[in-house]
Amino acid sequence: MMVSNAWISLGGNLGNVKETMAYALQYLDRHANCRVVAVSSIYKTPPWGRTNQPWFLNACAKLTTTLEAASLLQLCLAIEQKMQRKRIEKWGPRTIDIDILFYENQSITMLGYLILPHPRISERAFVLTPLKEITPNLLLDGESIARRAERFQNESILKLSIEKPWWGGRGEKLHQ
Repeated sequence: MMVSNAWISLGGNLGNVKETMAYALQYLDRHANCRVVAVSSIYKTPPWGRTNQPWFLNACAKLTTTLEAASLLQLCLAIEQKMQRKRIEKWGPRTIDIDILFYENQSITMLGYLILPHPRISERAFVLTPLKEITPNLLLDGESIARRAERFQNESILKLSIEKPWWGGRGEKLHQ
């Protein structure tokens, strides 16, 4: 079985979001085909897309997995469902949102289902900022995540001071 790297984002603004994200990461890490190898800090960020709602907590993680990208997406959707994610309104409030950002260096298009790299990474400071923390040199269209994140330095993003590993995992922090 081939082991692949994948990067995900997690976020939410309903309920105990830190606890919900921690549970999602623990679930992924305990899955037979996944390991969480790096997790960013948690960031408090303004809502995006629909602004009249509570602020979000966001984080990113790097996984190693033997799952194909579509199977990893199914696992993430199952975790969201387990955490009572309701898909009522686009960009609306949610207990948790788990997005696959990158799967290896592959471009994948399954229209209406999965597009990788995630098509809106470059528009989202709430993704670029935590992603930069764990993998600054990862390239998107030939430009590093660190360089792309620089464009959002003036955004209202607050890094929370929470002891690591905040998610209750093994505490590995690998940079690549």
